[in-house]
Amino acid sequence: MKPFSNRLLPLVSATLTAAAALVATGAQANPATLVRGDAKKGEAVAQVCMACHTADGSRGAPAQPIIAGQHPQYIVKQLQEFKAGVRQNPIMQGMAAPLTEEQMRDVAAFYASKKAPNGTAKGKDTVMLGEKIYRGGIAGISVPACAGCHSPNGAGIPAQYPRLAGQHAEYTDAQLKAFRAGQRTNSPQMTAIAARMSDKEIAAVADYIAGLR
Repeated sequence: MKPFSNRLLPLVSATLTAAAALVATGAQANPATLVRGDAKKGEAVAQVCMACHTADGSRGAPAQPIIAGQHPQYIVKQLQEFKAGVRQNPIMQGMAAPLTEEQMRDVAAFYASKKAPNGTAKGKDTVMLGEKIYRGGIAGISVPACAGCHSPNGAGIPAQYPRLAGQHAEYTDAQLKAFRAGQRTNSPQMTAIAARMSDKEIAAVADYIAGLR
């Protein structure tokens, strides 16, 4: 029998090719790909963000995402979508509403300039399942490998696909379930993928992602 990793190579390769095509299309249409912010100015704007995201966007409460080291293009895209009501969250919609495009770029540059923290996977009993899903997907139910869009080490691909490495497992779990339930609607790809996943599969891959570095 071929090693597990060798058997996954064709699936991962195909997923990466598809993801590259999606990124190329999105990069042409999404203004967030043109982010050129001022991190110093962004630090001043971010003062109101620090209560939830900590001073540098790192390891705050698990209910809030780690945004240190996140792609600035992705941060701008999310702020734009909160402001436009495309992504629903009462707190973030209120925070994004008064921001100008320049302020969004600046605050994104500030958090992107910070070092993304390392995390740790905790579920010893599910780490193998999480790795299998992240690197190879679930062929039987057409769930593609997460690595295809978010890269093998979780670094992501600007601007559509965020950095995931080290993200709170609780946050990733909650977002996947929100996509599955139709509560988060700003990524048709993730809505379709999460719709096919069970609670166990979501929990396993979320925990595995927390330990990526």
